[in-house]
Amino acid sequence: MLKEFVNDQGWVDYTGLGQKRDRLDNYLNLLRNNHPADGWSSEEQISYWINAYNAFTLQLILDHYPAESINDIGSWLQIPFVNTPWDIEFIEIEGRKYDLNNIEHDILRGEFEEPRIHFAIVCASYSCPKLGRSAYFSETIDQQLEAAAIDFINDKRKNQIATNGVSVSKIFSWFEADFKKQTTLREFINKYSKIQISKDSDIGFQEYNWELNDQATLR
Repeated sequence: MLKEFVNDQGWVDYTGLGQKRDRLDNYLNLLRNNHPADGWSSEEQISYWINAYNAFTLQLILDHYPAESINDIGSWLQIPFVNTPWDIEFIEIEGRKYDLNNIEHDILRGEFEEPRIHFAIVCASYSCPKLGRSAYFSETIDQQLEAAAIDFINDKRKNQIATNGVSVSKIFSWFEADFKKQTTLREFINKYSKIQISKDSDIGFQEYNWELNDQATLR
């Protein structure tokens, strides 16, 4: 499904996916009925929850398509006490209700010290990491997260990195504490960046572009 409806740049053919919605629905049902159980490894759990986040985000977009931004969804629904689309409890897994924030913050960030997840979960926006053309698998999760980190940090659409001039994604500001648990932010970025940031250069943060990652508006 991802290979058919997502291109190499991570842009999604929402129109085409919507026309074959049953394929996504079948996958979501697999997720709903196969919740991580006792004995699952951390690699299996991380893979499951990344796939769940990305797949249910696709559902959320299709449920309200066409939209110019995922941020438009909350304003359309106008549900009391729900401030953003990430707070909408539209996900049901093994009888429990979740929203996207539950998956990202309570589970992936709360239970696993794995900052690379920020390059794997995709909020359907231009400034987000690219949606991959493959699901995440426990057997290859480390290599996949490494590849996602390298791809995102060296993507000039998301980060402008020069030896003495740096403007990186707002993700590094919002979740700076995650990246600095074992190193500095500069060292974390340099681990994956093809251009090394000098110790004297300041790190600035770009404005986040929330436009939908839609092939119909491909730039």
